[in-house]
Amino acid sequence: MSIVVTLSPELEAILRDKAAQQGQDVSLVASELLANVLEWEEQDSAAAIQGIQKGLDDFETGRFRSFHEFTKEQSRKHNLSADA
Repeated sequence: MSIVVTLSPELEAILRDKAAQQGQDVSLVASELLANVLEWEEQDSAAAIQGIQKGLDDFETGRFRSFHEFTKEQSRKHNLSADA
């Protein structure tokens, strides 16, 4: 399948340089980079959803603390004044 993507001259130069350094065709390098970004995005989204679900599960089972408790802990942990 063929897709046409318009790149800024700066981005095109970076992509061409990367391809030249790797001794690969610029289209192959662009395809691999895009595939890597899409895979990372999918994994990042799945991790975010998992984290949100864990937070909801914790809340439902009573495993949480108040915002006031959290800020006190963070102030102690990072040696912040109460006014910060």
